[in-house]
Amino acid sequence: MGARGLTRRELLGVAVAAAATPTLARAKPLPPAEGAPLEKQSIAIFSKHLQWLDYQDAARAAKEAGFDALDIPVRPNGHVLPERVTEDLPRAVDAARDAGLDVTMITTAITGVDDPHAEAVLKTAAGLGIGHYRMGYVRYENRVRRTLDDTATRWRKLAALNESLGIRAGYQNHSGTNLGSAVWDLFLVLEEVGSPWVGCQYDIRHAVVEGAFSWVRDLEVIAPFVHTLVAKDFAWAPKEEGLRVLNVPFDTGVVPVADYVKELRRLGVSAPFSMHFEYPHPEDGRRDWAVEQYGRDVVALRQALAPGSKVSS
Repeated sequence: MGARGLTRRELLGVAVAAAATPTLARAKPLPPAEGAPLEKQSIAIFSKHLQWLDYQDAARAAKEAGFDALDIPVRPNGHVLPERVTEDLPRAVDAARDAGLDVTMITTAITGVDDPHAEAVLKTAAGLGIGHYRMGYVRYENRVRRTLDDTATRWRKLAALNESLGIRAGYQNHSGTNLGSAVWDLFLVLEEVGSPWVGCQYDIRHAVVEGAFSWVRDLEVIAPFVHTLVAKDFAWAPKEEGLRVLNVPFDTGVVPVADYVKELRRLGVSAPFSMHFEYPHPEDGRRDWAVEQYGRDVVALRQALAPGSKVSS
């Protein structure tokens, strides 16, 4: 027992709370993302789903499907390999622009300035006029508080590099056990970093997996830090040992699309979209199938974003 009758566990709890309080007190949220209205934001295809095509044909297929832009994976096993970024990313961007597409963002494995190829990837992307990149995932290797503090320290340095280059980072909230799965933990880190150059790539699908109903509060707290948005859907599929996630086309699952769009408007969140397609794909004839199926998804998203939309949720 402690001097005032507290157990050792209670004393540790008080110490942790006291250590956390100054962090929350001195941090201030950033203003919501500004720019075009939500319905006017560009919609990119995550080109991981066209990676079996070369840069030119992938860009043409994306254009045929009705997308405005590409989100290019620049990471190990990606559409562009990090070690070849100076040679291949300009080729991919040229192919996109030749097809009439923009490249609004790239997806990376970068979590800090000391990651392999980090500076080369970001410098090349920024030099090509790409304004956003998705970061790599951070695992909880140590205790939660230590991981949050260590990550904030790393991201402050990354924010400084981003600012010097003119490119913004977004960390995806992904269901699971990594940093950001709960959203509140990502909020704490971003609030501590307090930079407009490091934010969130908000993924409604993963937010609903983790918080079937509480996603509304999660979005509200992370909204000031949202740089880019991800659109995709899922359903709950039963199995003997419990429910599992089944990926499905956009607006055919349990993601409450209409409510989501309503909340984005209420919170003043407007940012470029990236669409992902994790559902099963055919083995043969994939190009024609992809153009048709991905085209349906992008139409569904545009309909949901249209002012006065009656999209069901």
